Amino acid sequence: MTDLQTRLEAACRIATEASPVALQRFRGALDVESKADESPVTIADKETERAVRTALEAAFPGETIFGEEFGQTGTQNEIWIVDPIDGTRSFITGLPLFGMLLGYVAEGAVKLGVINMPALGELYAGAHGIGATMNGAPISVSNSQSLSSARLLLNEADKMAVDAPTQFSRMITAGALRRLGADCYPHALVASGHADAVVDYGLQPYDYLPVAAVVEAAGGVMTDWEGNALTLTSDGRTLTAATPELHSDLLELVRL
Repeated sequence: MTDLQTRLEAACRIATEASPVALQRFRGALDVESKADESPVTIADKETERAVRTALEAAFPGETIFGEEFGQTGTQNEIWIVDPIDGTRSFITGLPLFGMLLGYVAEGAVKLGVINMPALGELYAGAHGIGATMNGAPISVSNSQSLSSARLLLNEADKMAVDAPTQFSRMITAGALRRLGADCYPHALVASGHADAVVDYGLQPYDYLPVAAVVEAAGGVMTDWEGNALTLTSDGRTLTAATPELHSDLLELVRL
């Protein structure tokens, strides 16, 4: 516990100190490149990941780091996961809903996570057995137990509408209310009790593992669309719910 608490405190500090690196480029002139998967990347993504990597290497010498922009360094089984700007499209278009994600994986499972929202001044953090916070204050999920009364957030709706039309046709009429979104912030809203559920799609490990740690530390549930625990090799389709009962409803929502 002491080691995990130390790591969580370090991750919060590193994310906070990296915020100005991203913010100095936000709403400024940017050259946007396309990666092999056609997703955008900017100098802000790269500069921010470099800053986070440098800080992690100083705090935890020799430990493995897996980042979105620069891949994996090190060979240890314990891995630090970095998404320097989760929501590059939001960043490019001036939306303040981009995040910065840090996670720590050991024994095949994510142990802690940080969701930093630099432009909003909000930092969500959580670890197994420790609990979750926003800017240092404790947070927890809602008590919503039924999809019919839930506040449902649908991420990557454009992708789901094309790739999973049957499920998506059910999603757009589910819940008491729905909002379309993207990236990490909807999951943070579930962790802090403002929303009840998120259906997400097309994610990478650095997108979903840090987020899952925060959600679960806040008392929620986050799995893949089959109900399995999330790992480094999950397929990128995720369900986030405030309670096990609501999670069961989400599993029915996305079944074929």
